[in-house]
Amino acid sequence: MTDVTVFLSCSLFFISILRPGIGAEVSLWNVDINSSQNAVFRKTLYANTTIFMRFQGDLALCDSNLAFNISWYLRSSVCYNKVFNTPDNKALTMFGLDHMLKEDWNGFYSQGYMYFDNCSALFLPKVYYTDFSTYQPLISPQSEEGRPSNQSAPQGWLEKPDIGAVAKAWFDSPYLFIVKVQPQQRGDASGGRPGAEEEETNDVPGNLAFIMTVEMKGPREYSSPADWPLMMFYMVMCIVYVFFGALWLFWSACYWKDLLRIQFWIGGVIILGMLEKAVFYSKYQSIRYRGDYVQGAVIFAELLSALKRSLARILVLIVSLGYGIVKPRLGTTVHRLAAVGLLYLLFSSVEGVLRVTGGFYGTVALVANLSLSLIDFCVMWWIFISLSQTTRLLKLRRNVVKLSLYQHFTNTLIFSVLASIIFIIWTTKVFKLVDCQTGWRDLWVDDAFWRLLFSTILLVIMVLLRPSANRGQQFLTDYVPA
Repeated sequence: MTDVTVFLSCSLFFISILRPGIGAEVSLWNVDINSSQNAVFRKTLYANTTIFMRFQGDLALCDSNLAFNISWYLRSSVCYNKVFNTPDNKALTMFGLDHMLKEDWNGFYSQGYMYFDNCSALFLPKVYYTDFSTYQPLISPQSEEGRPSNQSAPQGWLEKPDIGAVAKAWFDSPYLFIVKVQPQQRGDASGGRPGAEEEETNDVPGNLAFIMTVEMKGPREYSSPADWPLMMFYMVMCIVYVFFGALWLFWSACYWKDLLRIQFWIGGVIILGMLEKAVFYSKYQSIRYRGDYVQGAVIFAELLSALKRSLARILVLIVSLGYGIVKPRLGTTVHRLAAVGLLYLLFSSVEGVLRVTGGFYGTVALVANLSLSLIDFCVMWWIFISLSQTTRLLKLRRNVVKLSLYQHFTNTLIFSVLASIIFIIWTTKVFKLVDCQTGWRDLWVDDAFWRLLFSTILLVIMVLLRPSANRGQQFLTDYVPA
């Protein structure tokens, strides 16, 4: 029964590490406009977040006979998944809607229009509105005659718009922001009147090439309410790993003559974990102050994370094999460990890079995910066999000290499986088995929990295998030949 529990715990533990985290929300977009074009933006926003729009381009490349009718639509929803999981083509059909998609899917909306005589007027920074557009509650789909009496009246703003400001967020909520850019011949332009966005202007002569910049800045700079807790989590984890590193360095300095090779592995995992958390924290800091992140830094973070996860698997494997505790050497097993680690590092790196560069749903990503699943299953089975053999051997040799160590390690894995099962049930109930995902504020926990769980297991391994004079002598006795 214990062996089965250990195997299940290892399985859930590694499946949890394989789970990709939620993507960070950027707050700055630069969209190339080459023709009549629509753009959809999704983000969770704090109340009083201001949305800015700017247009930049080369006047020499822009047809002077063109005018521009630009319309936008801002919609909030209590359903996170209906904002972030709706494809662009379906999201565009919601432009201008004043009703809920389903009963009790509450929200608000606001919309506006801008007209520019020519490219010079389009590229010139200016105040677009004298007042922010009012936001109105969405009508119930069952309401046929006006607004239901229990809905609040349209709300306005006391603040005046700054240069480039077009809208403000009214509550902490997921938001869908849709922009329609329509170039028109100056004689046919509508002057920005409501309803002009439905006119067909696909065949517009002349050159059109400029960049539309959309920026969302709120009370916490560019950070979103969905990302802020995760940024704080990474900051805390940076401090935790610095503590891990300082503690391990202190132990190693005190007993440097008695250090075992496995203790160097533990130190390497701690260092990589520290660097990983620091890089991810810097990514969220970059978004907070710049609105976007440097893609090269994010790719480096994914590669670093892949390396740490590979070494973490090797660490759990060599502990299960009894390296440095029961066996002085691993013999030919080293080559198999190296092969498994390198294969996992390769496919994990490919999967991580594709995920952050937008190619996560391609064939290569599918092959990488299937390969990772296969490698993980092999690692789980290997841990199961090795841990069972090591524990059985220590029982036969009646080595109480080492057997106690492995019993604590086994109990830690059992704890991990219980915690994982409870958490998976909770996340499935809250995030998966619901039509309207209202618990978006807790999404960060789905990423943080698994990292915290591994850090807990790492702490247990550190305590069990910490350097000490007595422990070094105990591990050097009663070695089993490799």
